[in-house]
Amino acid sequence: MKFNGFEQEDFDLFLVDGLEERMEILKAQLRPKFEVLGTELSQEVAVITGEEMFPHVAKHARRKTNPPNDSWVAIAGNKRGYKMMPHFQIAVWHTHVLIQWGIIYEAKNKEVFADNLLKNIKHVKENIPAHYQWSKDHMKPEGTIQSEMANKDFEDFAHRLKYNKNGEIMVGLNIPKEKAVEMSPKEFYQTVVDAWSKLNYLHTLAK
Repeated sequence: MKFNGFEQEDFDLFLVDGLEERMEILKAQLRPKFEVLGTELSQEVAVITGEEMFPHVAKHARRKTNPPNDSWVAIAGNKRGYKMMPHFQIAVWHTHVLIQWGIIYEAKNKEVFADNLLKNIKHVKENIPAHYQWSKDHMKPEGTIQSEMANKDFEDFAHRLKYNKNGEIMVGLNIPKEKAVEMSPKEFYQTVVDAWSKLNYLHTLAK
């Protein structure tokens, strides 16, 4: 199977009521696309980072009642999982696609990244595009546009990541579903590679 691009149905499935009903469509409609994207793009991430990388497609296995509001493929330098590692991710919500890099609450080197973020705010603003969004919670679709962030906002992100047990940082490009549906597979691939190449600067700060 090849990735043939996103369709309206990939986004509409998150409006389907019921855990089993939504998961059935997600597994048939969207998960195969994530599997292909993960397999092919993990090789691109390996080139970008200089590390061996492995894809991890969301299974939502722990859910018992509430259906997922989004789904994703994450790529990280650990074959067994991604949550304990800084990782690259493509996440699909009802309204948009996020192409991002993140370090979430389970990561072991949160403090390293937080300290390096504080030391390199100027360089972060120079290397990460101003229209990318920053989020403190990977479970929420909204974020703060970097151009609207003052140095104090970056400091708040870093402090929360370092000192809050649930501290997280996700950064990336928000593509509205209308645009994502119009993009050719080649255009989407190139957009992902370009975004992750820029976000690799943050990845280097997590080491």
